[in-house]
Amino acid sequence: MGHFGDYQQEIYGDTGEGLPITYDGMERAAENAMSAQAFAFVAGAAGTERTARANPGAFDRWRLVPRMLRDVSERDLSTTLFGTPMAAPVLLAPVGLNSIVHDDAELAPAAAAAALGLVHVVSTASTTPLEKIANAEPEGRRWFQLYWPRTDELAKSLVTRAERAGYEAIVLTVDTSAVSWRPRDLGYRNLPFHSGQGIGNYLTDPVFRAGLPEPPESGEDAMRAAIDEWSRQFGNPALTFADLAKLKSWTKLPVVVKGICHAEDARAVIDAGADGIIVSNHGGRQVDGARAALDCLPEVVGALPGKVPVLFDSGIRCGADVMVALSLGASAVLVGRHWVYGLGVAGRRGVEHAMRCLLAEFDLMLALSGYANPAQLDRTSVVRES
Repeated sequence: MGHFGDYQQEIYGDTGEGLPITYDGMERAAENAMSAQAFAFVAGAAGTERTARANPGAFDRWRLVPRMLRDVSERDLSTTLFGTPMAAPVLLAPVGLNSIVHDDAELAPAAAAAALGLVHVVSTASTTPLEKIANAEPEGRRWFQLYWPRTDELAKSLVTRAERAGYEAIVLTVDTSAVSWRPRDLGYRNLPFHSGQGIGNYLTDPVFRAGLPEPPESGEDAMRAAIDEWSRQFGNPALTFADLAKLKSWTKLPVVVKGICHAEDARAVIDAGADGIIVSNHGGRQVDGARAALDCLPEVVGALPGKVPVLFDSGIRCGADVMVALSLGASAVLVGRHWVYGLGVAGRRGVEHAMRCLLAEFDLMLALSGYANPAQLDRTSVVRES
């Protein structure tokens, strides 16, 4: 059986001009390939972007402790979370507006994830409707990320559509009651939603359409009215822990809450009925000056019973980072900008390459540190160094 790490042999054997190997290299290539506005939207963050910088920086405070003379000849990175099997504990994080990055939009990461056996977490803010994504890759594994709109009826409709289309979990993002202050986008006067991108799930939703004066496809004025209604619906500042019970009543799917950084919030969402948590600060895109997500992870893990899956998002840049997060208690990690830059550079091929590079490095670092599977990692696998 092959290993993800074998990908390095393919790269060494490629005599052509290959795609970038590292995260930084792919980011630079994406900046050259994408429009200035699109790159600013993807790369940018809230305020001074201190939190976006702090996320990867937090990994520098941790060091792996390799163990030797262990049999790592056969490795298995696969795991199962909330009933969803996956080839590795690495998911494609929900990122909206893929259409500003590449014409294939959300269909490219869906195809790449399916080919690699990974879970694609599809954003509410996708330009491609969720059903079309599911139909394009019927063998793929998908979760649906929900931005809870102001109207509960619309939220319920989105969740119901996802369950009907075969999505296997609902990821409720709770850190985006509003779009944050993002100077890069503001400098370009650019919010892509205002041009009708990233609202495909709204434009195809029966509840959303019922609230419009006329179908959005009937003309420019009708589309403008639909965009205005999206602006009214997006973000729900009135959402509370009590609303989780409502969400659980709408679906039989597991509910995972994304955007938790505080131990008390973690306990509260689990007490309210959530099935799992994703420790995340939205890649630094929401609260400028917030703690690095990795610094929050041990406290959240420690606050919950061991059987509650805690996933991690924000700051992963390489395979060693994946190992650190798993060692500190994460059940899996999500990566976003990583694959979006690949999308911008080379479409589906770029997404697949970016993820294969990350998985190959993770696989090799795991083996070289003496572990045959990620479940063997624990708090003794790392030490903190200031």
